[in-house]
Amino acid sequence: MKRLYDESQADLTDTDALECLGPLDDSDLTHWRAVMKGSPGTPYENGRWLLDIHASSDYPFSPPQVTFKTRICHPNVKYETGKICLDILDRNDAWSPAFTIATTLTCVHQLLSNPVWDSPLNMDLAVLHKNDVLGAESVVRYYTDTERWEGEGLR
Repeated sequence: MKRLYDESQADLTDTDALECLGPLDDSDLTHWRAVMKGSPGTPYENGRWLLDIHASSDYPFSPPQVTFKTRICHPNVKYETGKICLDILDRNDAWSPAFTIATTLTCVHQLLSNPVWDSPLNMDLAVLHKNDVLGAESVVRYYTDTERWEGEGLR
């Protein structure tokens, strides 16, 4: 809990990736929320997504569970559930206790700009991309414009 408390006290929004990040409630430091911003020059530009973060009791020795609550059209995110396919979240051998929640979200943000097309959770988008890159980018832009999170900042 001390580690989560220390992370919650840091300035976590001094980044181009996040609009806000922090515990959902000060009484439960294991449940966080974040609002992620899309990267300029990508199909995700101007997008905003709410993410849900749960740290287990053995954090930082195991990765937090991170999911998109706002739907996002991305090859490495399951559209229906928001599950993210990212090695540091899925494999304990790729996770390091040196990662923080903020650095983990930086990795998620980098995945937005650099999808891994060979291991998709969104097969429809991956197949479209294989056959029509511009068409896939148009679909992503459409969903970015229509599914963007429009709530208030969290902190």
